[in-house]
Order: sequence, then C-alpha cells, then structure tokens
Amino acid sequence: DENMNLQSPISKFLSNTEKEGLIKALSLKEKNLLLIVADKFITVSQTLGMIRKHLARKLKLIREDEFNFVWVYDFPLFEWDENEKRITPVHHPFTKPDENTAGYLDSEPLKVNSMAYDIVLNGEEIGGGSIRINDVNLQKKVFKILKLDEKKIRENFGFFIRALEYGTPPHGGIAIGMDRLIMLLAKVESIREVIAFPKTQSAVCMLTDSPSSVTDEQLKEVSINIIEEDRE
Repeated sequence: DENMNLQSPISKFLSNTEKEGLIKALSLKEKNLLLIVADKFITVSQTLGMIRKHLARKLKLIREDEFNFVWVYDFPLFEWDENEKRITPVHHPFTKPDENTAGYLDSEPLKVNSMAYDIVLNGEEIGGGSIRINDVNLQKKVFKILKLDEKKIRENFGFFIRALEYGTPPHGGIAIGMDRLIMLLAKVESIREVIAFPKTQSAVCMLTDSPSSVTDEQLKEVSINIIEEDRE
C-alpha cells in the first residue's frame, strides 16, 4: 500500500525486517506484485517461468511483430531423482561436462554443468543439442556416477565404448523442432494447427486409426508377452 506495507495473507509470517528486506532487495513500489513460490528449485523456476509468460501475453508485453531469439546454456549435467534415490542425467549420459565445472565430477557431481544448449524464440523452445563426450575414460566416469556397473555398461554400451577407444573426434549438434518453429512463424496458438495429421485428445490418429489392437502372431514376432496384472 502507500505506506509500503505488504498486503498478503503470507505477510503475517514475515518479520518487519524480512518485509523491509524484500521491499529493498526488489525495489518494490506501491501496487507492485510480488510472487513467492516455495518448492524445489526446478519446480519454482518452471512455475514462475510459466506465470511470467502468461502475464506477458495477457498484458500484451510481447511484440507480435518481432522474433526474439535467445540461447540457454549452463544446464546441470546431473540431477537427483527422488523416486529412484540416485543421480540421473538431465539431458542424456553422453553430454560433455563443462570444462569450468568438470573438476567437481569426483566430489560433487551435482555441481557440474553440461555443454548442452537450447535455442528459444519468443519464449518457446524451438531446438536443443549438446557437445558429446569423446573421451572413453570420461564416459566411463559418467557411467559410474550414474551407478552403472561394468556388466551393465558392457551390455548396453559396449559398442559405444569400443568406438571411443579407437578415437572419436569432438562432435555435437542441434535438433530444431520444425513444427513448433512453423507454429511461431505462422502466429497460431496451437502446434496442432501446423501438424499434417494431428492426434485427437485421446492420442488417436484419425487417418490411420492408430493405435489399434495387435494379434497374438504379431506379439510373437517381436517376442512380447502380455501379463495380466492381478487387481485385487
């Protein structure tokens, strides 16, 4: 309000010092909106990002006649999976660690950034890629951080490890989502408008009527057994 008091149900949980600190740190003025989100860092970031984009569109702060690009980088190499209680790759296990943070691989792997990157147009991701690992010892180290034992590495990635041992040059790339790019260029609201054969809300293709049922013979050809779940 005009006396620089925070008008919110949450304000009663904040001390005067905390309120004054927020006002000063964010240079708040009368009628400014302050959003407080409490959760895991990634959840907070995604939530505030969606709110920011929604408000920008609602208040018409985005110029429709401009195409503004931005590169996003310095992604973490790993993240902690609460369900599996282990470290997992943010992108994939073949992304090269950033040289400035690779020193943390042995001690604090969650501090390591990756050489991955996204390109964003007007707030929408239209492409992404990375520089790949081309050193066999570094690749084995990443696999071990992900808790893959030698047998698992050999079974799933043996061919890849052998290729690295022969010597692989530095390499990387990027993939552009053409459907989303065309959606932005055409200035339509939904990506379904630019897809030749979009699926229905129930994920059915109206052209081919897929997914459809499969026969026992087809399942046998690809060695798939269907096991009925016991629902008691």
